[in-house]
Amino acid sequence: MNPILTIVTKRLLIGLLTLWIVTVIIFAAVELLPGDIATEMLGQAANEETVAAFRERFNLNGTVFERYVSWLAGAATGDFGVSLANQRPISEFVGQRTANTFFLAAYAAAISVPIAVVAGMMGALYNGSVFDRMLSSSTLAAISFPEFFIAYILILVFSVSLGWFPSLANVDADAGLGERLYKTFLPAMTLTLIVLAYMMRMTRAAILNLLALPYIEMAHLKGIKRWRVIAVHALPNALAPIINVIALNLAYLIVGVVLVEVVFVYPGLGQVLVDAVSNRDVTVVQAACLIFAATYILLNLLADILSIIANPRLLHPR
Repeated sequence: MNPILTIVTKRLLIGLLTLWIVTVIIFAAVELLPGDIATEMLGQAANEETVAAFRERFNLNGTVFERYVSWLAGAATGDFGVSLANQRPISEFVGQRTANTFFLAAYAAAISVPIAVVAGMMGALYNGSVFDRMLSSSTLAAISFPEFFIAYILILVFSVSLGWFPSLANVDADAGLGERLYKTFLPAMTLTLIVLAYMMRMTRAAILNLLALPYIEMAHLKGIKRWRVIAVHALPNALAPIINVIALNLAYLIVGVVLVEVVFVYPGLGQVLVDAVSNRDVTVVQAACLIFAATYILLNLLADILSIIANPRLLHPR
């Protein structure tokens, strides 16, 4: 059997096992919440008949194991049950919100990844120069601030002072691509500033680690220009760690958008999660957490697989 296919199969199985463990943790965490769900949703004034009907309606009378199996079977087929707050099937409104979150993450990635790779190469090319120090200092400053602080600064500058972009990213379901890109520019820039430094510094470090190797020195002795040595000889061999950090930051872009979506009132999965917590809608909280967890595990798995494909020597670590 092909060794790459073997390792991919093993990683897939590990990913499925991890996801199953996550489902157990999510369900158990909800079960351990104090109080009764039916009483919390209906209020203390609800009579016994109303509480009993509510528990029957949402399948709360079964044992913990029965309810977990039922929830897991439904989640595996995309059926997350019914919202306790509005009595609607969760998949009806979570699907569009998840797509919005993925769009915002992809938008930020399309901006941050090319900039990070080019900036990392430039930092390695001019290592130790004033440009390199300024680049490192500015990126370190960007990651030193929390997401909501950067978001409010961008709103103050580009929305309040300059009036270039809207402060609220209230995107409708039927909005066109141009309108979406315009209204979500500030949220995308917030996420870009957060993840750009990590990807840029990893790219720079990965390339610098290779510049002292003999084949790089031979390329220099042949008279090849330094930028060509970095772009043609060093960068392809540094792809494994770069791909890894890019994939991990893409995972962060998706699961770390909660604060950004709340600040810009963006109709994404993070906003749904915050609203569900406020309304004590535990079924929606379970669904949102499971989607975030599955996405994070999938992107971590993708990072491992792409790193191995980019550098087959990782199949035989020493």
